[in-house]
Amino acid sequence: MKKKIYLFIFILCLLISPQTFAAEQNSGNEGYVSDVDFLKQYQHIKLSVESDNTAENRDAADDDGKNADVRKDFDSLPENSTEDNESLENALINKQIKNTESKLNEKPLLKRLVERNIIRTDIASYLLEDELTFSPKKGPVEKIQFFGAYNGYISSSWSDGDYDTNYTNNFIQVGVMGKFRNTNNDFKFLVNPKGSHGKNYMQNFVADAYITNNSIPHHQVVIGYSRNQIGKEGGSSSYILPFIMRSQIARNFGSTRALGVRLIGSYDLIDYNLAFNSSDRYFRKWFAGPEFTGWVDFKPLGKTNGKYGKLVIGGGLNAGKNGTHYTVGSVYVGYKYKKLWSRFEYGIADGYNGSNVVDKKAEGFYGVIGYKINPQWQIIARYDRFNPDRNTPHNTRTEYTAGINYFIKGQALRLILNYVFCHNQNAPDSHRIMVGTQILL
Repeated sequence: MKKKIYLFIFILCLLISPQTFAAEQNSGNEGYVSDVDFLKQYQHIKLSVESDNTAENRDAADDDGKNADVRKDFDSLPENSTEDNESLENALINKQIKNTESKLNEKPLLKRLVERNIIRTDIASYLLEDELTFSPKKGPVEKIQFFGAYNGYISSSWSDGDYDTNYTNNFIQVGVMGKFRNTNNDFKFLVNPKGSHGKNYMQNFVADAYITNNSIPHHQVVIGYSRNQIGKEGGSSSYILPFIMRSQIARNFGSTRALGVRLIGSYDLIDYNLAFNSSDRYFRKWFAGPEFTGWVDFKPLGKTNGKYGKLVIGGGLNAGKNGTHYTVGSVYVGYKYKKLWSRFEYGIADGYNGSNVVDKKAEGFYGVIGYKINPQWQIIARYDRFNPDRNTPHNTRTEYTAGINYFIKGQALRLILNYVFCHNQNAPDSHRIMVGTQILL
């Protein structure tokens, strides 16, 4: 039954791909933008941006559509965007597309979704953002956006003569984010309706529950239950990951949430994220012990307007006590130049507190390289090594991953293909092919 549901979703994604409606465009559908016309439009807007980089254009990059003020504060949080941000011109393209779409709101919903073009892939975008954003005239909330997310994949694995095919539901989530009236406070609440193995239903139910204050220039104060910045990828949202699976250090050391308070600062040459939390995970205890998580990014090319690309050099520390003391250190380098980008991260731990507390001395490293062929197609490759216990010889697990991302509608509608070869020093090697889908509504 699950395979039939997944096949239906896969076919639906293909059906609402712009290419599916090319014949309709040829018959006189002026709202549709074909690949050729889209590239022409892209070049035209690019030239207009280069010749008219006015204050109005700069404002457009910060106010991308009528609902930007609901989401822009959340997009600026470190977990919700990558260091390979799209350029000003792409922000303006999105604005022009949204302005064009606003004239087509009389059309049926499905037709509007088909004609809706989303270019940016460095942040999460939502297919029904306009339809699910509301501005109450009265009450404490000024604007509010509802959203949903699905990510799942079918995998075929073989190892030592054994072959298996499985369906995995990475996440099904429903959430709301908004802005309080007459304040500098935003809020977000995200839940997981589907349970998780090894935790009771309520322990896994709440994913995000926090308030963000934006009163201090260049800063945000986040209070509540939010993603913990343990490592660069470990602190990133699942909605913007390039691969189906996180790297091994992110899967083991990070990808957690914690209850506490965070101070986030952002400047041209430096970003930082400092948090004081409870060391508890998944509400197993009210206060399991204190925890500090800190991360700093240096941006040496931050004032060059992208002329030489974008370079980020970062590092961080996660330390606390949850039954036992644990410490995790990470260093990171990321660089993007035009369509080519790369990321490298090393993590070392003397005990760590991911999904569970582990008292082993572990370490790992990954390197990723990617190339954006055009706004829709991206090729990626990753080398990923992890040693779960440095005191045990011949214990390393190395994964080699190659993949393709097809962004039908940015991150809002994406198809993913990954091949993974895993070399184990103390177990048989394995191969896996994964086909995944992501839908953000």
